[in-house]
Amino acid sequence: MTLKIGFIGTGGIAKNHLTNLSKIENVTVSAFCDIQLERAEQAARQWLDAKSYTSVSQMLDDQKLDGIYICIPPMAHGEAEYSVIERGIPFLVEKPLAIDRELPRQILQQIQDKNLITSVGFHWRYMDSTQKAQELMKNSKAGMALGYWMGGMPMVPWWRVQNGSGGQFVEQTTHITDLLRYLCGDVVEVYAAYGQRVMHEKVEGTDVADVGTVTMKLENGMVATVSNTCLLPVGHHVGLDLYTDQGTLEIRGGYLKEIKRQSVTEYKSATNAYHTEDLAFIHALRTGDASKILSNYADAIKTHEVTVAANESALSGKPVRLE
Repeated sequence: MTLKIGFIGTGGIAKNHLTNLSKIENVTVSAFCDIQLERAEQAARQWLDAKSYTSVSQMLDDQKLDGIYICIPPMAHGEAEYSVIERGIPFLVEKPLAIDRELPRQILQQIQDKNLITSVGFHWRYMDSTQKAQELMKNSKAGMALGYWMGGMPMVPWWRVQNGSGGQFVEQTTHITDLLRYLCGDVVEVYAAYGQRVMHEKVEGTDVADVGTVTMKLENGMVATVSNTCLLPVGHHVGLDLYTDQGTLEIRGGYLKEIKRQSVTEYKSATNAYHTEDLAFIHALRTGDASKILSNYADAIKTHEVTVAANESALSGKPVRLE
């Protein structure tokens, strides 16, 4: 049986998923919804008999869909999820889940009431290098971690506005925070310091911080610091370093370096993490088996709350304890 998929949002990340779905047998994308009809129509032209919409409810009422991809900006979450959940349709939603703490909690309650299959786009979990790091961590004890997202500012209007993106730590560095949680366990306390140094003077309308450092305590006793900036003219450094009693693990996009006393070993990812993520979601739709999904909504909300707590701490100047 061919699975019928719908998309809410047709931007860059949606195109990534669409490329992957085009390579999976017995999957078709039959509906696209976007606030800009032209974009929905352009996406629909790439698929046989696909239709385009500007109303989520109209699309869901008009089509019988097996699964939905929600690929919308952070501030736009809410209506899409509620509409999909109301109709009992499994969905994959891109990070971050929102810009605040309360909306994802409300959405999660409705997901649990419906017992829906969900997936959240933390694709770093699906990298071969991440899986190898997880395997190596079984034989070591980590004491601390340093994470980084040092790059430039994406020049989309909503990203540079706090009420649009939630800021860099919520929208972008969430990947590194999630990687820390995935490999080392949950965070129990957060202290953050942010600053506005350059970008608010260079790009009109910018009110997000362009530098920040977040210190965390983990449930297992580890400490971690994750820093980010979006003021650089070119990307520099993105990843997570883990310091253990066996040595150091340096995790970057697509590769892992294991540094021990007498040796340095590198592992490179051989597969496309986004493709693996999409395969896991499609497998769950076909079989009801969600075990290959590495980040569902209930787990992803824990990462989201760490990043929101960082924003709260930066604003108050005080540490924030997580429940």
